Amino acid sequence: MDIKEILSKTDHTLLTPSATWEEIRQICDDGIKFHTASVCIPPSYVKRAKEYVEDRARICTVIGFPNGYSTSSVKAYETSAALNDGADEIDMVINIGDLKDKRYDRIKTEIYTLKNICKDKILKVIIEACMLDDDEKIRMCGIITESGADFIKTSTGFGSGGAVFDDIVLFKENVGRNVKIKAAGGIGSIADAEKFIELGADRLGTSRIVKLVKKEEGIYDN
Repeated sequence: MDIKEILSKTDHTLLTPSATWEEIRQICDDGIKFHTASVCIPPSYVKRAKEYVEDRARICTVIGFPNGYSTSSVKAYETSAALNDGADEIDMVINIGDLKDKRYDRIKTEIYTLKNICKDKILKVIIEACMLDDDEKIRMCGIITESGADFIKTSTGFGSGGAVFDDIVLFKENVGRNVKIKAAGGIGSIADAEKFIELGADRLGTSRIVKLVKKEEGIYDN
C-alpha cells in the first residue's frame, strides 16, 4: 500500500495535556506537508490552529475527552464551541458507565444530539473498546448506526489499551453501511497501519506514522 494512501487516512494526533502551541503548530505543518486526513488536537487550540492552517488542513478535536462522563449538555456545548472555533471534525467519547448500566437510549440520544449540532461535519464516536466485552461492542455498533454518527472509533489512547485488529473485524461485521471505522491508540508501525486499513479501518488516529515517514526522509523535529 502506498504511504500516501495511509497518510490520507491518518488523523495526525497530539492530545497530551502538556501540548504547547509550538508542538500544535508542528502537527499542523506536518498535516499540511503530508496531506493527512486531519490534525486532531485539544479544543483549546482549535481556533488558533484553524486560523493558522486556513483551508490547508482539516481540524479535528475531541469532546468529553478522555473519560466520557461529562453530562450531555456539557458535551453539546463543547461541540458547538469547537465548531464555532473552526473544527471540521468532532471525536466524542461515550459515557461508558451508561453502556455498562444498559442505558442504551441515553447513549443514542446523546450521539444523535451531537450529530444534529455537527450537521454535515464529521462526528466520530469513541467507545474505548479496551473497557468493553464483545457484546457491548456489538451493541455500540448498532447504537452508532441508528444515531446517524459517521464513525465508530476504537479508543482514546488514554485507556488501558488501544486499537486491535480483532475489533476492526468485529466492527466491520456489525456496523451499518453509513458508519465508517477509525482505529486509534498504539498504532506504532506502517505495517500495522496498513493492516488496519486492509481489515476495514477508514481512518487511523496516531502521531507515529508521520514521525516514521519523517524519519525515513531524514526530517527531524526541533
